[in-house]
Parts: sequence; C-alpha cells; structure tokens
Amino acid sequence: MDVTGILNSINMALPSGDVPACTPIDGSDIGHVTYDSRETLDAKVAAAVDAFHVWREVPAPKRGELVRIFGNVLRDHKEPLAQLVTIECGKIIEEGRGEVQEMIDVCDFAVGLSRQLYGLTIQSERPQHTMQENWLPLGPVGVISAFNFPVAVWAWNAALALVCGDPVVWKPSEKTPMTALACEALFNQAVLRYGGAPDGLISVALGAREIGEALVDDTRLPLISATGSVPMGRAVGSSVARRFGRALLELGGNNAIIVTPSADLDVALPSILFGSVGTAGQRCTSTRRVIVHESMHDRVFAMLAEGVDALTDRIGDPREEGILIGPLIDKRSFEAMQATLANVRRDAVEVIGGQRVLQDHYPDAYYAAPAMVKLMNQTSTVHMETFAPLTYVIPYQDLNEALNIHNAVPQGLSSAIMTTDVREAEYFKQHSDCGIANVNIGTSGAEIGGAFGGEKETGGGRESGSDSWKAYMRRQTSTTYYGTEKPALAQGVKFDV
Repeated sequence: MDVTGILNSINMALPSGDVPACTPIDGSDIGHVTYDSRETLDAKVAAAVDAFHVWREVPAPKRGELVRIFGNVLRDHKEPLAQLVTIECGKIIEEGRGEVQEMIDVCDFAVGLSRQLYGLTIQSERPQHTMQENWLPLGPVGVISAFNFPVAVWAWNAALALVCGDPVVWKPSEKTPMTALACEALFNQAVLRYGGAPDGLISVALGAREIGEALVDDTRLPLISATGSVPMGRAVGSSVARRFGRALLELGGNNAIIVTPSADLDVALPSILFGSVGTAGQRCTSTRRVIVHESMHDRVFAMLAEGVDALTDRIGDPREEGILIGPLIDKRSFEAMQATLANVRRDAVEVIGGQRVLQDHYPDAYYAAPAMVKLMNQTSTVHMETFAPLTYVIPYQDLNEALNIHNAVPQGLSSAIMTTDVREAEYFKQHSDCGIANVNIGTSGAEIGGAFGGEKETGGGRESGSDSWKAYMRRQTSTTYYGTEKPALAQGVKFDV
C-alpha cells in the first residue's frame, strides 16, 4: 500500500511509533503511530484552553475565514485523503471521495453560519428595559469519532466549533489513526495560510479506551461529542453528566424502510440495497429492517435476494473501480455477524448470504457476502444492532402495525417509507420515532444542511445543519435599563426603600 506516497502528497511524513495501523483490505500494517499518555493528553487540553482565550475574541466571520481556507485545502487534497480513508477503514473509493466532499460541504456551511450566529431581542414587560439573548463561545470541545466515518464526523464538529469560537481535541478510533493525523496536517496548512491563529485550535489524541475516558472526565472540556456504540455512549453520557458537562451523542441505529403496496419498486429496491450494503453495512444509518406489506413480502424478498446475489461479484478491494462492497473492519465484526445469523436462523423462514468470501485471496481480512433474512415477525435478535451487511425482511398487515414494528426497537436514528400515497407519507412522518424520516429515499446518506441525529438509544444528539451550532455555544440572557428613574421590578414587585 503506497501510504507513504499518499502522505507525501499532503505534505505529511509517515508517522513513527510502536502501535501498528492496519488496513482491513488485506490485514497488513500500513504504518505505526504513537499513542498519547495522560501527560501528553493533558498538555493538548491545556493548549486548547489557552487557544480558546484567544480565539473567542476573534470576530466570528474572521473565524469563518480559517474554516473557508481549510475547505479549500481539502479541495486541493480531496483525492489523496479519500484514498487514505479507503485504505484505513475499507469503504469503497467512491464513498471515500464522498466523505471528503462532506467535509468540504460542512466547511462551506460553517463559513456562512459564521455571519448568522443570531440571538434574539425580547420584549420586556418593564418600561425602558431591553432584553437580549446572546450566544457566546462555550470552550474547548472533546470529539470522539468512530472508524466508519473517520474524517467527516470530526469535520461536522470541528467546522461548527471553530466558527463558534471553540478549539477541538479529537480522539479518533484506534482503528483509523492515520486519517486523523492527515486531517491535522491539512488543518495546519490552513492555519499557515490564515496567519495569526493561536496554537492548539485542533489537536489529535491517539489512544485506546483510557485516553477516551480521560478526555470525557476532563472538566476543562465543557462539551464532549461522541459517536459510537450505545454502551460507549451510555458510559460517556453518565460520566459527563456527573461533572455537569454537556454530551452530544450519536450512537446506534436500527433503521427500517416500510414498503407499502403503492410503492414504486424501481425506486425502492436500489435504496434498500444501498442502505443494506453500503460501507459493508457499517453505517449507523444502514438499513437493518425492511418492513413490507404482507401482499408483497415474498416478492420483495425474492427481488432483494436477486440483488444481493448480483452484488457478490462486486465484493473486493475497495480501491478498485466497480467494487461496491469492501471488507468488514476486522475479525471481531465478522464474528459478531456470524453470531447474529446463528441466533436468527432459529426463527427465519429463509436466509441467504452472510458467508465469508475471498478468504483465499485475503486470509487476514474479512469480506462477507451481504445477508438477507426472511422473517414472519420481529424477534428479539432484530432489536439488537449488528454492524454488518445484514438485513431483515418482515411483513405487516396495515400501516399502524408497520409503525408499531418500526418503533419497537430501542434505537431511533433513521427511517424511510416507500409509497406514492401522500397520506401514508405524511402519517409516517408524524409517527416515526426517529430523528430522520425519509419518503421514497433510503435510510442511508444525509446532507449536511439538515441536522443529523436520533432519539432513544441513538442518544438525542444533533450535528451539522439547522441550529446545531447552538450545542457549541452558551446562551446568555441580558437585560439593560436605559432610563433615569428608579427601575421597575419584574412581575410588578414593589420594594420601596
């Protein structure tokens, strides 16, 4: 793997250290990194605190200028960074390019936002008083990201945090350290072009769980934004709450598409297949469940089975054009998929796919054929998210039953309905319990213009889009009296001295 050449193209030397960084493409080492200690992490957080005191005083549009420059640096280096994303996390190169484009898009979004951090003017009940709602920089932000989107999720947080006045200390997944270091190097190029930005605005802290725990427990970080599993989020949320910090959590998904009798299957099937197998089923928005009207259950399952079978020849090295499914991130993920399949076979009408493939060519990597499971009802196994290309096809009788099945799982991230009936579409949007509810598109693939996140065990967080910037700022209510007589008290209270 020509990782050295890729890093050279973004003006970054191959890092050295004693911890191997591996590629899931063939299981080989692509470099070595050095993990942070508690002491080096402490120094990075301290530098972020110092940077905050300087950066918060810079006008927000000037902060946006740095983010604009960073977006242009990303444009200049889109292809090598995309190649590195593909090598390190295993997603196909087209998705790697899309992920870097998402970084560029959120930079553009944040630049515009830097002139729109609006507060309110509030009507006071007292004469000659004005009230305002002000939004002020919050402080250094800790970001913990997952392997499946090794750069985009950090960019969602970093771009907004920077225009809001907040430095970022980033702990990436230990499975994808090289992409994080590459992003840090590219950001440093933007800082040089910008001139005058304080040191410590962006830093990367590498390490395993103990470094993440230290970041979460650090009271100098008023906000922790964490993306990962539900158990991880439960630990992060409770730890941050104990110190009265804020937690922005993006956790598990168990996303479903409801297919109604009026659905246009030429529209529905491609969306279901991409949602099921994109990123080898390793997206929090991957389609895990297809809830199909009973009159179409057999037909839709047969069509999906045919589609999955056709995809078998498109599994392979994700750097190659034409490949649509790359490897699972590691052996542990493959074993989790097999354990789930073993559990669900007891209740399944039919199971296709799910086996390991290409092991002769890639003995140290884990490629899996997508699995489709035909069920007659939603079992307890279905309630658990399995991070793999594994999709359940379940029948329903009427739309209320479909929504009951849909909402029964503990996760609440993304949902969709396939219908040409506007009444069904609007009813679904009102009654889906997810943070994302789509009509005639799949569950997977979100634009940065809309706030991203979900409910229930998905954590309740929202990133990018809409008013998500408010998570990175603190709200202040201010009242000013401009009269010359004794000021009135609120609620008509009299206090005459």
